[in-house]
Amino acid sequence: MSIKPQFAEKIFTGEKKFEFRRTIFRNQVIKKVLVYASSPVQKVIGEFEIDEIVCEDLETLWDLTGEDGVISKEYFTSYFTGKEQGYAIKIKNLRKFKTAKCIRDDYNAVPPQSFAYIY
Repeated sequence: MSIKPQFAEKIFTGEKKFEFRRTIFRNQVIKKVLVYASSPVQKVIGEFEIDEIVCEDLETLWDLTGEDGVISKEYFTSYFTGKEQGYAIKIKNLRKFKTAKCIRDDYNAVPPQSFAYIY
């Protein structure tokens, strides 16, 4: 899952407990997420497990998860522009890698726009 570096770091400090998404993966058996810190880092820096995925209208989603999402209400509203509902992935069991990994070399994958399946 591609995540902006400032948000990816907050996941691994434990500050960010929810990752917001406009769309969610179709494969509902996904339990683990590799965190690809996007530009300028451009590396896989760790992983986490999915505790649950919350899907709600935007006002309810904010009320339930906004405090633990580490973004402002303005950023949230801007991010979800044009959507009536959104998703919040609840994060558990964090593991930050000692050495960041190259998505191409270590996983034989290309950097995802939002997310990609890696088997």
